[in-house]
Amino acid sequence: MKRNKPFFIGITGGVGAGKSAVLSYIRETYNCDIYLADEVAHEVKKAGTPAYGELVELLGEDVVGEDGEINKAKMAQRIFADAEILQKVNDIIHPAVRVYLLVRLEEARNSGEKDLFFVEAALLIECGYGELVDEMWYIHADKEVRKARLMAARGYSEEKVAQIIASQLSEEEYRENSDFVIDNSFSLEESAKQIDARLEKILYEIM
Repeated sequence: MKRNKPFFIGITGGVGAGKSAVLSYIRETYNCDIYLADEVAHEVKKAGTPAYGELVELLGEDVVGEDGEINKAKMAQRIFADAEILQKVNDIIHPAVRVYLLVRLEEARNSGEKDLFFVEAALLIECGYGELVDEMWYIHADKEVRKARLMAARGYSEEKVAQIIASQLSEEEYRENSDFVIDNSFSLEESAKQIDARLEKILYEIM
């Protein structure tokens, strides 16, 4: 049976797994749209959007900067001081991100120009995207590799890395909720071979 085009793939994985490098390779190699949930989250809270109004009502008018947009520093100060407020903000932003992405996907399917449609987020599984995507991909890297990457690239301490990793899904949970696993513990060339093999099969099915 012919699959929908573009084929919708979710990309997730723990911090330091190398999701950005994998997506850079995919962007350069394939005819695709790629959306990063963190970037979309900034889009959906801009002035004029439904989420903007809800956030200003929740956080107060003083969270708006001189440019009329929500001031990120003020918002961060407000939400990280109050776990309940943080949850309410997430309850506004996460659904708005989902709607934005589904609209973009519908546009891509109507145009038929792209073969693949990727969405990347650390919380794809937790936010229920497993029921929306055609496939969920888990970008895996060994814990020691992730730790070394984060310490080198971001200057994190071992303690901070351990805290971040512990706060995310376990290896077992990622694997149980994913359709395909890319081992990104080694070189990007090794990961590319895994990506190419999988996408060659998918593209054959949708063309």
